[in-house]
Amino acid sequence: MEQSEQARLVVEARELTRVYGNGAGTAVRALDGVSFQVRAGEFVAVMGPSGSGKSTLLNVIGALDRPTSGQIRVNGEDLSTLRDLDSFRARTVGFVFQLHNLIPTLTALENVMVPMQGAGLSGALQRRRATELLELVGLPGRGHHLPGQLSGGQRQKVAIARALANRPALLLADEPTGNLDSVSGDEVMGVFEQLHSEYGTAIIIVTHDVTVARRTHRILMMQDGRIIREDLVGDACTEALKALARSELGQALRANVPVAGLSGAEYLAFRQVLARLEE
Repeated sequence: MEQSEQARLVVEARELTRVYGNGAGTAVRALDGVSFQVRAGEFVAVMGPSGSGKSTLLNVIGALDRPTSGQIRVNGEDLSTLRDLDSFRARTVGFVFQLHNLIPTLTALENVMVPMQGAGLSGALQRRRATELLELVGLPGRGHHLPGQLSGGQRQKVAIARALANRPALLLADEPTGNLDSVSGDEVMGVFEQLHSEYGTAIIIVTHDVTVARRTHRILMMQDGRIIREDLVGDACTEALKALARSELGQALRANVPVAGLSGAEYLAFRQVLARLEE
């Protein structure tokens, strides 16, 4: 029996390592035994401090870098056996970076059309699809504008439309709101949420922003090249309680360590709430 669309694995990583340098004192293990899966339609955030391996992981998933060891399969294809990685990226993966990387001399419409070159579509079909994608990301009527005539948030929306040009199975975004103000960042995240909810696009976002991560459905926490924790995102109250559980206060409560300033009843209530969270 074939797997349902929802059950289909879009990303399957097994014991991925990525080592830069080969000297005993200079080698850096950017990835150190990373294993995880992403299924069709999932919306996943990757978090962690700088240098934890987040961007390296995204580059390996997107075939921009090769692992030193381990296996990575994307949309059913073992990347270690692929010879034409450019073709794989063009048909399977869409990229959105912190810096939008639009071509400044091309209009928004022309930038979205760039990945369609060589895809076998006529110029008229390319233009129609690019127009539809700009409308999808909330930029109707902006196709004739150059990047310099658009705001930062609008440029990032054009980058998202460009990433969707060839209907990728997976969208990878590296700090897509990192250079945006809160209003523009909120609008960009709204586009990602729409893509996920209405079109079932599998999305992986690397972010330092907890607010951004909590708008996804699952968070992978990285540290020193490893995934150290995986959290399913719940409602705002549940997420606040999770943050409490990870705090020094939460650790003290869970370890039954006395906490100054809390009455016996308050202490017991906090412990009961945290215990329920772990059920």
